[in-house]
Amino acid sequence: MHEQFWHQKWEKDEIGFHEGEVNRFLYEYFNALKLAAGARVFVPLCGKTRDIAWLLDNGMRVVGVELSEHAIKQLFAELNLEPKVESLADGLHYTSANIDIFVANIFCLNSELLGEVDAIYDRGALVALPEDIRTRYAQTLPILTNNAPQLVVTYNYEQSQYSGPPFALAESEIERLYASIYALKKLASRQETEGFAKGIDVENAVWLLGS
Repeated sequence: MHEQFWHQKWEKDEIGFHEGEVNRFLYEYFNALKLAAGARVFVPLCGKTRDIAWLLDNGMRVVGVELSEHAIKQLFAELNLEPKVESLADGLHYTSANIDIFVANIFCLNSELLGEVDAIYDRGALVALPEDIRTRYAQTLPILTNNAPQLVVTYNYEQSQYSGPPFALAESEIERLYASIYALKKLASRQETEGFAKGIDVENAVWLLGS
């Protein structure tokens, strides 16, 4: 997906991918990351996800990256926070109490700019990317975060029945992308027959990627 695709989705409010509630896997399995209070969690391609509010409410600090400034303005408004906005060479930096959001292409970030990351929560990033960009993304994350552990939400279904995004990610794809860096553990999965895939059988799963 090119950048303009996502900009248009947000500008036209075509955001069926946005979950209006906190993701169930997040509050059921976040403790698997074994983070201390005040840990800094990276949420890539974050949009205005309600998961950020949950993380903040549960004592985490949050850093995110998102292409659409439109989405980030909505995020801060819904959090009832007035951000400080700083211009960067390749984007913008929105900050407020315990939250940093970069309005930029994730591939423009570096570890120095991003800062310390204790864990990654990936609900909507990996599944949003076609294979060529997905591979680059999976190679970039460990470099940006010094191999920080991840909690990753995925979907698996017959790709020929739905074009995506979100794209289908079989277990073999998770292994291809991450097994050389992380120990992989599928924490849970559930079957869905309604929603984005219009009646197609979908496995929604959550993975722990650790050391």
